[in-house]
This record gives sequence, structure tokens and C-alpha cells, in this order.
Amino acid sequence: MAQKIVIKVHMSSDKCRRKAMALVAATGGVVSVELAGDDKSKVVVVGDVDSVKLTSALRKKVGPAELVEVGDAKKKEEKKEEKKEEKKAEPAPVYPGYYYYYYPYTVV
Repeated sequence: MAQKIVIKVHMSSDKCRRKAMALVAATGGVVSVELAGDDKSKVVVVGDVDSVKLTSALRKKVGPAELVEVGDAKKKEEKKEEKKEEKKAEPAPVYPGYYYYYYPYTVV
């Protein structure tokens, strides 16, 4: 089952952000990774991974990390599916197989 994990990591530069993103993306079972927060200090991970191991790996490689939130990721997916179902499918326009061409009348 996919989980949504939010980890706050102290990242002072773009190099630290790239390093954290690469580390998380290389972890097995990760579906998506994104940076969140005002100063882009939170890493949001969606997938089937161990949150404690991921947090400790970020502590070792990047810097101080704190596990903020762990929850189900299906909430947003269910909302998207409901919105898709609400839209009614319009029938596709029907075009004739070919158009008739009338030759112009010429006087000889």
C-alpha cells in the first residue's frame, strides 16, 4: 500500500536539495518525490518504503532530518478518480467517408 511520507531536512543549498532528491529517488519502492514548504525544506515521498530507514539515510548523507508525517496516499487519488467519473463523455463528431467533388463547368 502506498504511503505519503513527509520528512523535514535541513538543506541550506541547492546541492543539498539535489543530493536529498537523488537519495530518495534511488530508494526502492518510491513512486514520486517532491520538495514542499516555503523554503523547500520538506521532502514528500509517495510509495511503499520504510520511513524510519529513509529518514536515517537522509540524516547520514544530507544533514539533520525529522519525520513529520506518515499517512495514506490514496486520498488524493480517490478525489481525482471521482472528478474523472463526473465528466460526461461527449460523442465524437461523425464525418462522411469522403467528400463529393463537383467539376466546374467549362465552355469550349
